Amino acid sequence: MSVPTNVEESVEELAEDSSVRGLFDRYKTQLFALVSLVVFCLVALAIFHMTTEVRYDDVVAALASTRLSAILLALVFTGLSFAALIFYDLNALEFIGKKLPFPHVALTAFSAYAVGNTAGFGALSGGAIRYRAYSRLGLSPEDITRVIAFVTLAFGLGLAVVASIALVIIADEIGPLVGVSALLLRIVAIAILAGLAIVMVLGRDGRSIAIGPVALRMPDSKTWSRQFLVTAFDIAASASVLYVLLPQTSIGWPAFLAVYAIAVGLGVLSHVPAGLGVFETVIIASLGNAVNIDAVLGSLVLYRVIYHVLPLLLAVLIVSGAELRRFVDHPAASSVRRIGARLTPQLLSTLALLLGVMLIFSSVTPTPDENLQFLADYLPLPIVEGAHFLASLSGLVLVVAARGLGQRLDGAWWVAVVSTIAALALSLLKAVALVEAAFLAFLVFGLLVSRRLFKRPASLLNQQLTTSWLMAIAVICVGAVVILLFVYRDVEYSSELWWQFEFAAEAPRGLRAILGIAILSSAIAAFSLLRPASITPAPLTDESLDRAVAIAEKQGVADANLVRMGDKRVMFSEDGEAYIMYGKQGRSWIALFDPVGARHSVPELVWRFVEAARAAGCRAVFYQISPALLSHCADAGLRAFRLGELAIVDLKHFELKGGKWANLRQTASRAQRDGLEFSVIEPADVPRFMDDLATVSNAWLADHNAKEKGFSLGAFDPDYIASQPVAVLRKDGEIVAFANILITETKEEGSVDLMRFSPNAPKGSMDFLFVQIMEYLRAAGFAQFNLGMAPLSGMSKRESAPVWDQIGGTVFEHGERFYNFKGLRAFKSKFHPHWQPRYLAVSGGGNPMIALMDATLLIGGGLRGVVRK
Repeated sequence: MSVPTNVEESVEELAEDSSVRGLFDRYKTQLFALVSLVVFCLVALAIFHMTTEVRYDDVVAALASTRLSAILLALVFTGLSFAALIFYDLNALEFIGKKLPFPHVALTAFSAYAVGNTAGFGALSGGAIRYRAYSRLGLSPEDITRVIAFVTLAFGLGLAVVASIALVIIADEIGPLVGVSALLLRIVAIAILAGLAIVMVLGRDGRSIAIGPVALRMPDSKTWSRQFLVTAFDIAASASVLYVLLPQTSIGWPAFLAVYAIAVGLGVLSHVPAGLGVFETVIIASLGNAVNIDAVLGSLVLYRVIYHVLPLLLAVLIVSGAELRRFVDHPAASSVRRIGARLTPQLLSTLALLLGVMLIFSSVTPTPDENLQFLADYLPLPIVEGAHFLASLSGLVLVVAARGLGQRLDGAWWVAVVSTIAALALSLLKAVALVEAAFLAFLVFGLLVSRRLFKRPASLLNQQLTTSWLMAIAVICVGAVVILLFVYRDVEYSSELWWQFEFAAEAPRGLRAILGIAILSSAIAAFSLLRPASITPAPLTDESLDRAVAIAEKQGVADANLVRMGDKRVMFSEDGEAYIMYGKQGRSWIALFDPVGARHSVPELVWRFVEAARAAGCRAVFYQISPALLSHCADAGLRAFRLGELAIVDLKHFELKGGKWANLRQTASRAQRDGLEFSVIEPADVPRFMDDLATVSNAWLADHNAKEKGFSLGAFDPDYIASQPVAVLRKDGEIVAFANILITETKEEGSVDLMRFSPNAPKGSMDFLFVQIMEYLRAAGFAQFNLGMAPLSGMSKRESAPVWDQIGGTVFEHGERFYNFKGLRAFKSKFHPHWQPRYLAVSGGGNPMIALMDATLLIGGGLRGVVRK
């Protein structure tokens, strides 16, 4: 562990590392990845031993003998399964009380399952796809989390119920297949069903069930029944895809359904991408005694192609077709195109990953004899050998480029296009592999059609692969080694194999390919894990500050004026029309508010900020952001958490008339009777009164035993105070209170930052000052007044709310001894504002509590400032 460079980093290190649980929480991603890799290695070894008597040629023959009618039936059942999967999302949206256009939901759900079934990790998971799509459609992070939780639990519980019911009914058939007594199987199945029945009874009619710190609100009986039918239909249809591909067997469909459900469940629990190897091991172990293993392997290969690959190709085709219609502005495609643009990068990323794996695996399998003979007649051996070796490396390059495609990098797009075209040519030169070439040509088509979506300027070499991607590459390499050993298990190993160069020398060719893949993948992993941080935030210069202020003046968010403090760093967009103001605390780069400036510059700027933080070895954090930024944060791989609510007063309808304004009206009248006078000092005149303002500020700090804050709050700095108008209250000619007014040239919004009072200011001065400022801004033509954020306000009170909301709501209700949460909201509520949610977004699956702690330290000026006040 490195030595902390400041007190705050020490606090963070202690918080993370002071216990075994802290260590686990910090490295759980790496531990889960390592466990998944170990599980895959074990199941790969199990498959290798279970197929001792099976030969590669037998598997190829079994594939070739598959009936066309079986393939057509498998396609039909695949369509039925994916149709059912769409209803998962529809039911989830109905459960949370949201309604979205059916085409959008259908494309999102279809794409989420196409990607999740094929990859299923990191940004290439169903949850990540839903977050990107549904955030663009207006769902809040809390709603998207509930949708993901609903579909996950619906599938998991439905799978358990289907498998258990099947086990109860046909345990006598399944027992001999898995080597377990029928009685034990029935006992386990009945126990599972009883447990689920208890859960359903306790949660009937929408009641909540507490599971540890989490409370889950169960659906009502109608929703639950409908969803169970959907899940059962989905599992039955997907099981039928594999069942019809198997040769004639004595195993009945009900028995196979139970085996299939168990295999799928174990594949999901293994956390291995797409359950690769785990699913196959269970199927082979269960059916190996009843069906020839070579036939089972052939059927599993076809199942993966039909149920996993073809839906992905169809999803890519749909969004690519929508992109093509953009050129003719076809109105029928506009709806699909809008949501398709959100999904295309992830779909193409998954397809690139899949085809990269295809190239790697094909490099360790033999070429058909007739193809080799054709090549021998027209090409010299060195070209074939070189094409075979380079094609395998192109596959690994495509796997690495896949991550950048998911992040919409222009560099990744170019690498993917070049490597795919090269691989297409190499696949023809090495083996006349027409199917491979067709798949690669399809990827090139998708990439070219979607070129406009990949516009983030970034070097692929600067992208650090995450743990999940490194684990995926390791799984691919292990899988390639196992396939090589399986295919050439009859070839006795000797060192001479490495140096055999003949058209018929397939095993040596595969050995050299796997060596090249191992060396290149090791180099990639070492580069990702060991390279040092390359970016240090540049300090704010006077020129940068002037540019930022000029941009702030031309937009409508008053809080953008906090850049005038000069205590934050600034990152400008490529076109110079927008900026992010941010600070660094511990291992967090914390951006304050949404990016300021032109809207068209925002997506690129968010991405640049996240990448810069990652390159510096830090987490990217966005603090107090609006819902409008959530979709861009989702694109960059950030996860959002509700932080509180912002109070906005509509000045066009602000007037102290009517019963609801009675208290403020009385306060204003009392203040005037007490002799308080309101006025606004223009920026040019502020320096003349600076000493009087400083006297009030110092008295306020001393009376509250407080120190100046920073970052999201202004401090009493003469240059900052003099940069904007200052509202003052005078009594007997003496300034007793003041607030600096934050405004821009657009007059869209006004706000205040510093508000300070002398100890002898009359009671109610704060309310009076706010009222007078709002009336002043309304008279000046401003549209709204920003009262600032109420922290932890507006947290979801549903018992099914995310844990973050439940904790935040509890602190809001009972944390008065630490901060006046309820009192602050009550004060702002006097002005009858409308409330807008504000969020904290954290990159890389980071802990939001650590990010929030870093933001608190940054605002308070360090640990001492926070402890003091």
